[in-house]
Amino acid sequence: MTNGLGLGDAYGAMLDRVKGQDGEKSRLGMATLMWISHWERPLDADELCHALAVEIGSPHLNSDNVPSIGTVLTCCQGLVTVDKGASTVRLIHHTLQEYLRAHLELFGTAHATMAETCLSYLNSHRVKALSIHSSPPPQGVPFLKYSSQYWGVHAKRELSDCAKSLALKLFEDYSNHISSKILVRRQDLCWYPIRYGKVSPFSGLHCALVFGIVEIVASLVEVEGCDITQINCADNMPLVWAAMNGHEGVVGMLLGRHDTNPNQSGTDGKTPLDYAAGNGHEGVVKMLLGRHDINPDNPNIFGQTPLYYAVLRGQEGVVEMLLRRDDVSPDRADGNGKTPLQCAAKYGHEGVVKLLLGRDEVNPNKPDVYGQTLLFDAAGSGHEGVVKILLERHDIDPEKPNIYGQTPLHRAGSRGHQGVVKMLLGRHDINPDKPNIFGQTPLYSAALHGQGGVVKILLGQDSINPDKADNGGRTPLQCAARCGREGVVKLLLGRDDVNPERLDNDGRTPLWWAVRNGHAGVVVLLQPPESVTPIPA
Repeated sequence: MTNGLGLGDAYGAMLDRVKGQDGEKSRLGMATLMWISHWERPLDADELCHALAVEIGSPHLNSDNVPSIGTVLTCCQGLVTVDKGASTVRLIHHTLQEYLRAHLELFGTAHATMAETCLSYLNSHRVKALSIHSSPPPQGVPFLKYSSQYWGVHAKRELSDCAKSLALKLFEDYSNHISSKILVRRQDLCWYPIRYGKVSPFSGLHCALVFGIVEIVASLVEVEGCDITQINCADNMPLVWAAMNGHEGVVGMLLGRHDTNPNQSGTDGKTPLDYAAGNGHEGVVKMLLGRHDINPDNPNIFGQTPLYYAVLRGQEGVVEMLLRRDDVSPDRADGNGKTPLQCAAKYGHEGVVKLLLGRDEVNPNKPDVYGQTLLFDAAGSGHEGVVKILLERHDIDPEKPNIYGQTPLHRAGSRGHQGVVKMLLGRHDINPDKPNIFGQTPLYSAALHGQGGVVKILLGQDSINPDKADNGGRTPLQCAARCGREGVVKLLLGRDDVNPERLDNDGRTPLWWAVRNGHAGVVVLLQPPESVTPIPA
């Protein structure tokens, strides 16, 4: 594309000028372009300048070697600029990025060099002298955060003997190195609950597992005294950690050891298979299912199986793998009585719902411990696609209530899911005025939660009694007035069959409740301006 526009030749000529400069200028210019075209996140000017000053393998950080950003830009011959808003360094145009990525030979072993640079920085005397308890982050080491969080990403893509040696050196006392704390706080990693105050160390092995660098993990586990069952600050062991992050090579290597327990779980009771299934790591799931000592239907302390976790996250590929096995029960409920199908319906995973409904042993009307069915969950979450799938079936009871007598219509209405409400009202076998065990109708529930759109839809039904009271004698109007739902009050007062002065079982009117709770707007609606406002007893 760039060549067609003539940009390729222009960029080539500009790069020739960069490379044609005197030694140090050429090095700075090409190194800058290498970092920008291969980094994991944009660096600001200070970070980049300090990265360019690192001498690979040296334990010293020489401040005199740090170039100014002005010098760096000059060495790049106009190909690089600084974004004024974010203060980050960037290429002059996105087409240059395309050009550089299409000509990887320009930078040789870029990722290996970047990993070596990061590790040299972390192994420097200045960084190693920093306390792990430093807060806020220490000054004078701007490249610390990037090198701590991304050296392993570069090393996994291209691991040199030098980078491996530097990594093993870093890991000699990694649990006390400030970079371990910085890595743990990297937000995009799959950590699950982190217990920052835990004594459990975050070792070099755990770090290598985060990045999934097989060669380094192998070197570490072969060290005498290395405990591959050691938990980290997230209460997870190495195999769990590797499976959680989908590192197939590491999982395979660990499973090949005689001292690895493939069913080992953390304190949350979740096994490597649970995590791999939930995160959709099909390769790891396949490896684990190939073991004769793995129970693919084993529930954890919450009663949740690997299938449940795959369903929870909508991992269709893993769900299909597990459903092909005879030793996996597709209708097994967790500790709250929720089946995988109910879980899929609750979170709107239409593809998974279809897969599970295709199984004869799955009961689509099976309630959980609260009497809630999958239609109840799907309606309550507003997943119209799942509700449509369920309502098209003949074996679904669209009005099956929970233990409190709430129907799917109650739940959808109270949460304002107008599309679902319309779909349910389109059924001839649904009573839109059916009360729960407290005498509250779907209209009452919608009024209680201020769902004016749903109230308007329900008031359009001929079979609705808008003045129907609950067991305490409170009507939808009284409920709306008590909670200050002005929009709902207006809609209800527009009906001739709603009595604005009706008393509840305690002899209180809607106006009394509005005044009592200080809802001035509702008071104005219920009482003419010239009348005297009653004072509650």
